Amino acid sequence: MGNAMADVIQDSPLGQILRFVTRNKVYAFPEDDPNFKIPWEDTSLSEKEKEIEADLGSLATPDALLPPQSFVTRDDVEGGGLSTIPTSHSSARSRIGVVTTRTITRERTVPFSRERFEVEQEEAIERQQSSIIAPQRTADGIILVDWYTTDDSANPQNWNSWKKAWVSSVIWMYTFAVYCASAIYTSAEPQIMEKFGVGTSKAALGLSMYVLGYGTGPMLFSPLSEIPIIGRNIPYVISFGLFVILCVPTALADSYATLLILRFLTGFMGSPCLATGGATMGDMYGLLKLPYALTAWVAAAFCAPAVGPLLSGFSVVVKGWRWALWEVLWGAAPVFVLMFISMPETSANNILLRRAQRLRKLTGNPNLKSQGEIDQGNLSFSKIAGEQLWKPIEIFIKDPAVFFTNVYTSLIYGIYYSFFEAFPLVYLGVYGFNIGQLGIVFTCIVAGCVIGIVIYCSYVYWYLEPDIKKNGLRAQEHRLVPALFAVTLMPAGMFWFGWTAQADIHWIVSVIGITLYAVGAFIVFQCIFMYLPLTYPAYAASLFAANDLCRSALAAGAVIFAHPLYVNLGIGRGISLLGGLLGGGVLGMWLLWYFGASLRARSKFAMK
Repeated sequence: MGNAMADVIQDSPLGQILRFVTRNKVYAFPEDDPNFKIPWEDTSLSEKEKEIEADLGSLATPDALLPPQSFVTRDDVEGGGLSTIPTSHSSARSRIGVVTTRTITRERTVPFSRERFEVEQEEAIERQQSSIIAPQRTADGIILVDWYTTDDSANPQNWNSWKKAWVSSVIWMYTFAVYCASAIYTSAEPQIMEKFGVGTSKAALGLSMYVLGYGTGPMLFSPLSEIPIIGRNIPYVISFGLFVILCVPTALADSYATLLILRFLTGFMGSPCLATGGATMGDMYGLLKLPYALTAWVAAAFCAPAVGPLLSGFSVVVKGWRWALWEVLWGAAPVFVLMFISMPETSANNILLRRAQRLRKLTGNPNLKSQGEIDQGNLSFSKIAGEQLWKPIEIFIKDPAVFFTNVYTSLIYGIYYSFFEAFPLVYLGVYGFNIGQLGIVFTCIVAGCVIGIVIYCSYVYWYLEPDIKKNGLRAQEHRLVPALFAVTLMPAGMFWFGWTAQADIHWIVSVIGITLYAVGAFIVFQCIFMYLPLTYPAYAASLFAANDLCRSALAAGAVIFAHPLYVNLGIGRGISLLGGLLGGGVLGMWLLWYFGASLRARSKFAMK
């Protein structure tokens, strides 16, 4: 366990600082040792073997270089993406394994495009000894620094299960803390109205501005995390550190304008986990296991707003409205400490770039560079930001599948946040609950999420994963199958809730309707969040950021319009209006499943 923890800390922000202060004496990397031998230049290889490596490496041309997002993993070897070079020196071969080089076929393969998973070959690879990867050499003499071996421990895809689980847990807690901070404010709204002399709609702005902040933040932080020299950790740590600091003046605010501005800024600074968190999961997990990792991440984002009112509901009555905002600090600060001391970098581009820097320092050879480093030389932040801002908008306008998924998920999310206005009207006004009891009602969304996790993971484990191993990847629309049925639960649950929220009907009946809505919403989100990266792998990060912006914008608006909607139309008719819109999405989901392949065939953005 000690070695495992040291491995986690080594590449964390704390480990990087200790390395800098001690001049690479603490938590040093192998390349920091002056006696380190680069595996592909190991003297145990014969001169003939080196000639073979050089000859094959010289075949690489700049247009056939490895895409920066690609990884060398067990799946790559299994899928034919790596070729082995038999060596003539038997003793060397028995000690270090065969030498491996990438082929043009693999280098030109788009992520997620491999068509078959062979169980027998996968089991054979698990028994195969480690193979050294011969680096590519460009026509101008650049040696591309890559993973040393097929099971290189620096590759996040090759991390052990313990390390992956720990990093996933930190991202889970990070996401939960940020999302929980949004709705934890709602229990304080009555006292805020009294303190600052504002009405219901203005008091709701404290929630709305926070949601708008974490919707706009990824448009900045997501492109930053894609720059190789920056990676994932710098946006995470700096922004979340500012989030924790801003919690203090937010809880001490003496004017409502100040409170609103600070709520927006805290939401903005907490936003990287909302778009980049999924990218971190993708850095570590392969296609078969990624659905499980994304399930945990989405569950944190889905459940946290519902838990917020429960955490603050009882305390604000005794301690006052500021207590709810102090709870944000108490929840976020320990997570930040854990992130700072034990969150390793997961971006392959960043890991390889820093490896190349260490190798240049070790060897004095300026031609040792990573692929991301070369690509980065042709990029500027303005170019990346422009691509990030415009490309999702272009796809949103021109691609019907993206248009539908963005609009429909935004509607689902907006209705979810409208519950923070509907529930007080129903359970405080109709059933006479107190604020603490109202917070307990929100846990029905958590219950619905748990049921959704069981259903979705059972589908993936018992059907989807065995089917992929046996038959290979089907069309991307196959990922939408659970959503075809789950999508009907949302309008059904809405109508159930809206027309049973009456004084002469027990309150638990209406709660069941909201639970059905939560089950359907969670499964639909999971299916769409797997469908988008499979269909648009080159634009996945941008699309997630844009989808988050669309969802958050409508949710921020829903917080404002929900109260007058439910007051003027009544709970039953107001819910029916929104439920009717969701009913239209049932047809849309079936149309997307049925016509998705033909839409992709005509789209210039989708992977065919």
